[in-house]
Amino acid sequence: MASSDPFPNDAMSEIEHELRRLAEGYLRRERPGHTLQTTALIDDTWFRLQRIGGIRDREHFLALAAQAMRRILVDHERAARRLKRGGGRAKRQGLTLIVAEVSGETPTDPIDLLALEEALRDLEELAPRQGRIVELRFFAGLSCAETADVLEIGERTVHREWALAKAFLRRAMGQP
Repeated sequence: MASSDPFPNDAMSEIEHELRRLAEGYLRRERPGHTLQTTALIDDTWFRLQRIGGIRDREHFLALAAQAMRRILVDHERAARRLKRGGGRAKRQGLTLIVAEVSGETPTDPIDLLALEEALRDLEELAPRQGRIVELRFFAGLSCAETADVLEIGERTVHREWALAKAFLRRAMGQP
């Protein structure tokens, strides 16, 4: 990152730790046989983040990193499906995202990453702030307080919109 970034050189190990934590969190929920490795995901994310300026603080960095990882994983899944016969028509597979992470319920069936991405894009069109909250809470792993700080809104607003966003995603993905 450029010298104007809010992270001094001695903070690089913390930054690397945060990227590794995010990447491992994503990849821990992967489908069997997923080929993207933690180091490759971190490297690609870091490459993308270096081209972004104006990173304000840790929460903003994590939000951008989560967004970059989300895009990388979706691109990777799309490429993998293109290589398979039948493409997206095959039985739903994808990064194994657990229902509990979206609904707060007991894990049941895995969620298809591409289906989640499609539902999230629909949400972002209808309610951009709710889409951003999902990205920060679900993908970046930020707390409601951290999400409120990043978005510069009240924590109660985050709680309310998080609940609405989860309900929208459940319906959009065919969950009860």
